[in-house]
Amino acid sequence: MQRYLVGGALRDEWLGLPVSDRDWVVVGATPEQMSAAGYRPVGRDFPVFLDPESNEEHALARTERKHGHGYHGFVFHTGADVSLEDDLVRRDLTINAMARGEDGTVVDPCGGRADLEARVLRHVSPAFVEDPVRLLRLARYYARFAPLGFRVADETMTLLRDMVSSGEVDHLVPERVWAETERALMHDEPHLFFYLLRECGALARLFPELDALFGVIQPIRHHPEIDSGVHTLLVLAQTAAANEPLAARYGALCHDYGKARTPTRILPGHHGHEAAGVPLAQACSRRLGVPKAVREAAAVVTRWHTHIHRMHELRPATMLEVFEGIDAFRRPERLDVLIAVCVADVHGRLGFEKRQYEQPKTARAAFAAARSIDAGELAASGLRGPEIGAALKRERVRAIAEAIGRR
Repeated sequence: MQRYLVGGALRDEWLGLPVSDRDWVVVGATPEQMSAAGYRPVGRDFPVFLDPESNEEHALARTERKHGHGYHGFVFHTGADVSLEDDLVRRDLTINAMARGEDGTVVDPCGGRADLEARVLRHVSPAFVEDPVRLLRLARYYARFAPLGFRVADETMTLLRDMVSSGEVDHLVPERVWAETERALMHDEPHLFFYLLRECGALARLFPELDALFGVIQPIRHHPEIDSGVHTLLVLAQTAAANEPLAARYGALCHDYGKARTPTRILPGHHGHEAAGVPLAQACSRRLGVPKAVREAAAVVTRWHTHIHRMHELRPATMLEVFEGIDAFRRPERLDVLIAVCVADVHGRLGFEKRQYEQPKTARAAFAAARSIDAGELAASGLRGPEIGAALKRERVRAIAEAIGRR
């Protein structure tokens, strides 16, 4: 029984990156022997065990054979006869198909160390195309490692396109698409994930609402980048640069979906794209199984973002309608997410990256004033039923007007 450190831990160590998870492959053992040694079984599809002391994952060396479509279309074989090399050559990328024994011996049958030094993301074998999740993982690796100079090998890009044209990518289950997307969104340059998906043709299959934005023009005076798809990914990049949370990053992705529905006769303007985008954002979120809080925040951003942009023009009563519309009095974090995306929306335009943007200050001052009005005090004054609601609205509008010096 021998164990080897494999995959991402070795890769990241050699790249000088922090190592968060250490995974091991065990050769020459059976599940019974692992359990007898105190390891806790946790794998459902194939034998995986947790070390009783370190809690690190230890998987028995295995081979796999494709017998159907998608991520679950595999038959796995484990046993004491499966070699380390057998296990490594079934992996996705060469830089993930390396191992190091406890004595320091490196096993690298696929040239992963050379590709690591050359900064190349390359598939291990033609079997790469059998698992559509690998396409998403590669796009996520690209988003993570392209800033370090990595590129996708030409032959690997060809395989990605084959996976799209063959329909294999259509067998991806929504939860896996969202799991990889969520991780990609939290990288420093998440827009690269979507650019790679578009380059291989998968964006139209997985994110048709985003793909439809490319080629849709905008007024050059406000959008020197012109293209709505390019603008959307610039906005996403801005949210990442500001280290915004997941809800803001996903909201940035969805905020302009409605521009793909703009009638040709009114282009390059996009009047009404906010309301038109809400059902598109909701459809995308439902399809991917996006968590409720993130899904709802994206719908709020899509519907209300231009109201924040026009905050200096709005009447106090309209400002209150915005705060009520996003349910900010019960969920103030929604205003934070909305403002974060609006800041990114302004700066996510070519040449506008440092543009002054004061509207968030006005929005926050107005909301703080409206929130300071106590409904309990109004009820204590003797008002009842609908009278309380009317008075609360009236007092909030008054407070907003005083706070921003506008009637």
